[in-house]
Amino acid sequence: MGLLIKDILKIGETRLERAGISDFKTDAAELFCYLHNLERSKLFMNWSSNVDDNGCEQYFTLLDRRCSGVPLQYITGHQEFMGFDFEVNENVLIPRQDTEILVTEALNIIKDKGRKIKKVLDLCTGSGAVGISIAKLSAADVTASDVSEEAVSTAKRNASKNGAKVVFVCGDLFAPFRKKLGKIRFDMIVSNPPYIPTSVIEGLQTEVRDHEPRLALDGGDDGLEFYRRILRAAPDFLRKEGVLLLEIGYDQAAAVASLAEDEKRYGGIRIVRDFAGLDRVAVLPLL
Repeated sequence: MGLLIKDILKIGETRLERAGISDFKTDAAELFCYLHNLERSKLFMNWSSNVDDNGCEQYFTLLDRRCSGVPLQYITGHQEFMGFDFEVNENVLIPRQDTEILVTEALNIIKDKGRKIKKVLDLCTGSGAVGISIAKLSAADVTASDVSEEAVSTAKRNASKNGAKVVFVCGDLFAPFRKKLGKIRFDMIVSNPPYIPTSVIEGLQTEVRDHEPRLALDGGDDGLEFYRRILRAAPDFLRKEGVLLLEIGYDQAAAVASLAEDEKRYGGIRIVRDFAGLDRVAVLPLL
């Protein structure tokens, strides 16, 4: 016999709200649209249409997954970022709007003709969202790397899906480039590395703690392990007057500035804030 769309959505909203899902109305609608390949704008045009028993059962199965804490993006398999659609799965972090600040700042620098930014490296690329967006929105030649083979495979599919020309390599930070040390130089390096302190991870939301890859979250005891490694090695792979851009945690600007100063190879640090006014990106020009 089935249910009307408006009734099944109400059931979905109620179950998600009881499970503690904050965006329960949005998620209930998004799951239904995903299941039926329906544009969100057309959902209410079909408000009084009937959903058969099989369709109801499939929807309830998706609701069970969401109620258990599986992120909506991992269920639907995609996330929008910088206006592009990216495949996401549990091998990669879900791209956040905050990270668009990193891409936007990189693009601003690239488009400054006085900088002459042509070759860009995206470290810890994950889904490829940062590097692919830069490749699509500028004329830069982009290389992207990640230690996870599964992440690199996902990023390659995203590049193909979005028609972006990006060179992908797999390895731990700069390891894939060490054989060419002194021969390969980038004009810009961008990275959104793992930066959450190990002890903090267990207190994160279920969606993040239990489903997003720990490898892409864990920044070591103080959350600064990858910043130390990147700040130490990046100058060897940047041309003179090149620039390093790092996404940072809201409370990490001072620590990252101190680490950069210790290296004595950077010409200061500039912090870019996100839409909430929180520190988000560190811009470090090479001396």
